[in-house]
Amino acid sequence: MIVVLNGYPGVGKLTIGRKLADLLDGKLLDIHSVYNVAFALTEFKSPEFRETVAKVETIAHELILKLPVGQPVVLTTVLAGSGEWGDEEWGRIVALGQARPPFCVVHVECSLEENIRRIQLEERDMKRKPRDPEMAKRNQSEAKTLYGGDAVNLLKIDTTGMTPSASGNAIRNWLRTI
Repeated sequence: MIVVLNGYPGVGKLTIGRKLADLLDGKLLDIHSVYNVAFALTEFKSPEFRETVAKVETIAHELILKLPVGQPVVLTTVLAGSGEWGDEEWGRIVALGQARPPFCVVHVECSLEENIRRIQLEERDMKRKPRDPEMAKRNQSEAKTLYGGDAVNLLKIDTTGMTPSASGNAIRNWLRTI
């Protein structure tokens, strides 16, 4: 089982992903575990950045495919809009999901006020996560479509006012129906 938590920065994907992986007795691969190699050594969005992300994802996906068949894997990502880079990255995630079904997508969102509060938390610095409240405002006002909206197994969850545990439990309960 591959569970992809997709949403804009600051909506709670990593925190929920940790809880969900624990609830499922699964593994978690956070997008920042993949991207931080590229952030540290290349220029953001440069050809080298994209190449580095693809290579690190390839290694991670190969390791995921070696896990025991029943081992759930939770991925977090921020893929929205459309474009060559996003299409390529989403294609790699979908291929992984097809190789390790079921493939489940969760769109994680929260209110603008909550998004602004969360995105400014100091702890985000430890993972090189963005902390700009203007980014949250821009993301919510532009509302680009998240990748995975056409997935057979899709859950949209608004985590405003929900604890990470409550969000993880809601997702786990939904996964039990699949």
